[in-house]
Amino acid sequence: MLLRDTALLFGRYARQTLRSPFQIFFGVLMPLLYLLFFGPLLTGLPLGREGDSWQILVPGLLLQLGLFGASFAGFSIIMEKGWGVFDRMRVTPVSRLALLLGRVLRDAALFVFQAVLLVLVAIPMGLRAPVAGILVGFGFVALLSAALASLSYALALKLRTPQEFGPAINTLAMPAMLLSGLMLPMALAPGWLDVVSHLMPFRYLVDAVREAYIGHYTTPTMLYGVLVALGLTALAVTVGTRTFRSAGASLG
Repeated sequence: MLLRDTALLFGRYARQTLRSPFQIFFGVLMPLLYLLFFGPLLTGLPLGREGDSWQILVPGLLLQLGLFGASFAGFSIIMEKGWGVFDRMRVTPVSRLALLLGRVLRDAALFVFQAVLLVLVAIPMGLRAPVAGILVGFGFVALLSAALASLSYALALKLRTPQEFGPAINTLAMPAMLLSGLMLPMALAPGWLDVVSHLMPFRYLVDAVREAYIGHYTTPTMLYGVLVALGLTALAVTVGTRTFRSAGASLG
């Protein structure tokens, strides 16, 4: 039943996304602008770690897709609550976990597709990375998207209006972007800032994808990144599922 319900909901939300090409391509616009106008500024500069500027910038932009795109996924729940759609879905016998997973899997698929577009644009600009490393990067995008979308939906169920949701997400997402080293390696930062950045889970994911882009798959950095990504996803899905279940119980 869980698989059937999840597949039905995934199909519903996937069809909605496919009917809106603007949603598909607009989300990749900001990373593309960074790629086109910020990337060339880094060419030839010493960036404090192994790999050229494209092998450092592109992994950060890939995870930026998941960070900002998935963090704002909860807006759709707020809209559905306003239209009464979400309440009608909650009174059906559909699995509460499926209510979450159908959305989350659609989000992960969308952001991986956008990541593919970003890499295809980066290659003629000078990106050189092993195919296996690029595929590893897509895997990290999927995990990060699933984790943050789950937390975003959980937060959206607790808040009532977009005016509350938007500032809350910005307050959380901006420090995460700045402290995870998405644009530049934290090795360039002062010592105290580098120490603080290790408290940000996203840093481990960014460092791991950069390792993959230079062909290093068995380093401690990669291991830490995989463990943090899997742990964060498991925790986020658990929180999201409990929030959906409690929302259904409160309705009854």
